[in-house]
Amino acid sequence: MKLKKQLSLLLCGALMASALAGCGNGGSSSSASGSDSTSGSQSASTSAGDTSQSEAYVLPDFMVLSGPTGVGAAKLMADNEAAESYDKVAASSTVEADNQAVSSALINGDADIAAVATNVAATLVNKNPESIQVLAVNTLGVLYILEKGDTVTSMADLAGKTVYATGEGANPQYVLNYLLTENGVDPADVDIQWMTAQEVTAQMVSSEDGICMLPVPAATALMIQDSGVRQALSLSEEWSSVSDGELAMGCIVARTDYIEENPQGVEAFLSAYEDSIAYMSDPDNLEDAAELVAQYGITTNANIAKAAIPQCNLVCLTGDEMKSVLEAYYQVLFDADPTSIGGALPDASFYYGAQ
Repeated sequence: MKLKKQLSLLLCGALMASALAGCGNGGSSSSASGSDSTSGSQSASTSAGDTSQSEAYVLPDFMVLSGPTGVGAAKLMADNEAAESYDKVAASSTVEADNQAVSSALINGDADIAAVATNVAATLVNKNPESIQVLAVNTLGVLYILEKGDTVTSMADLAGKTVYATGEGANPQYVLNYLLTENGVDPADVDIQWMTAQEVTAQMVSSEDGICMLPVPAATALMIQDSGVRQALSLSEEWSSVSDGELAMGCIVARTDYIEENPQGVEAFLSAYEDSIAYMSDPDNLEDAAELVAQYGITTNANIAKAAIPQCNLVCLTGDEMKSVLEAYYQVLFDADPTSIGGALPDASFYYGAQ
């Protein structure tokens, strides 16, 4: 059962008690009563000036994808875990390693809000119209070409080579194919071997001259583990050289049903999430941020997280700015391969809070 909480404004009760006591003291103030954990709803004033009515909402079940997409949520997860019931913004927080697991959870209602890859979000809404809306972009470019050797200095250098890669069916695959094509290389002329990040790492460590594509923090972990591996190309830089838009990799989405039934729950969550992104991306908090990321299994350990977080390009883009960035990114993917986003560009209703 979802955790809920109740904040009740007692102004009316205080005024009545004051009247019955025959006391005209205007210093009486309202108080928020923390609910017990079984009360099941969050209550908030329906407007800034209205203290006489309240509207209950259900706390969301929150799910994040491990890796860069989930990094920005670590502080929110820690604060939510430590908070009293009346200060929580999520009923539960879960970390998953697989995009499909998160997508399934959203569709079957096991998750109300989730951090997913941007192309997965578009594909999901195309397969299940109006099922979800995107709340924010949370991660920009995080992909790198790594090499044991010095043969790769451009995308064109990948022609005829074997590349170990992770992210088949998600942003990495479509970004790589697009960048190869834009640089005059047919993706079919590159032997792209799709694996898990762990398998890519094992291949690179055991090879003498391997090439791979990985996101941070997996890319960071590999370079820490094997000093012979170097960063050959930043795909963010390669993207910028052929496109005017941002490489929008990760986002926060929510079930449309949840948004419609609990608008104040969405706003409370977004506010806390924006604070979490600000904390996680502040260099002054790097030590603690790294510990949190490791604590929740978003990366394997704090040392890797500490090296990776500055490369995660954490952002919290909402409303019109979010819509502008995503529409440009989706257009590029759609023009290159419509199946990359589920066959169609999402319509305006997909973008929460945008005009």
